[in-house]
Amino acid sequence: MNPHRPVSRLSHRQRDRAFTLVELLVVIAIIGVLVGLLLPAVQAAREAARRCSCSNNLAQHGLALHNFDFAMGHLPSGVINPDGPIKNVATGQHVGFLVQILPYVEQQGVADNFDIAAGTYAPENADARGQSIGTFRCPSDPVSGNVIDRAGLTNYAGCHHHVEKLINADDMGLLFLNSKIRYGDIYDGSSNTILVGEMLPSVRSLGWASGTSASLRNTGEKIADGVMSTDLDAETDPDVVGGFGSHHQGGAQFCFADGSIRFLVQSIDPQLYQNLGNRADGAMMGEDVAE
Repeated sequence: MNPHRPVSRLSHRQRDRAFTLVELLVVIAIIGVLVGLLLPAVQAAREAARRCSCSNNLAQHGLALHNFDFAMGHLPSGVINPDGPIKNVATGQHVGFLVQILPYVEQQGVADNFDIAAGTYAPENADARGQSIGTFRCPSDPVSGNVIDRAGLTNYAGCHHHVEKLINADDMGLLFLNSKIRYGDIYDGSSNTILVGEMLPSVRSLGWASGTSASLRNTGEKIADGVMSTDLDAETDPDVVGGFGSHHQGGAQFCFADGSIRFLVQSIDPQLYQNLGNRADGAMMGEDVAE
């Protein structure tokens, strides 16, 4: 009997159990295909979660604005300033509605450190203005501050008018210059009038505390779908307010005056969209306009 024969049989069995190069490559290819199929699903699930969180932020805005109305008898002013129109420049009092609802979104500490009489851009308000507040930010937007003077940004803006124009005291939205709108003033009905919606701030935004285009928009332009501009050489037109938009595909989320949250698609009829930004146009709205 050959003493080396058992060892030879063992080596032969070991060679039978080993992977060939072709088998290894096939396994790697299958894993790659599975990962490729899984990643879009994971990304879609994450975006769905972010959109749900964004919807909750808008609901908090609606609740805060309703609580303000219950306490004061009217909605907050879109912007507090001695006169208008309001241009997108860091000059003036420009205290936005988000400053006024701070106590109603559990930000009493920031509210106590903000001097409304001094104005948004006063040095004593710099620390409060620079705060990044989660309720004011869409989770799909990774940027929390501007590139100019450390002002915290917001992705949510009040609706001041139904067409493009500078913010003034005669606007037809719900939040505008020195406005004190009561629910009885919403002729078209609270369920047919936009209160707050998503928007895309620029890197030169004056921040959530500023009652300029930084926190007020209109329904005069198509809903934007994209990312914030990082072109520092691009000039921001101080005479343009701009419209709503979001990082969510296909449209943006809005809080209506009745507190409901609805997703409006980019393809919404422009006239219908403008009607939703006007509190008293007298148009008969009919069926629900949301997604």
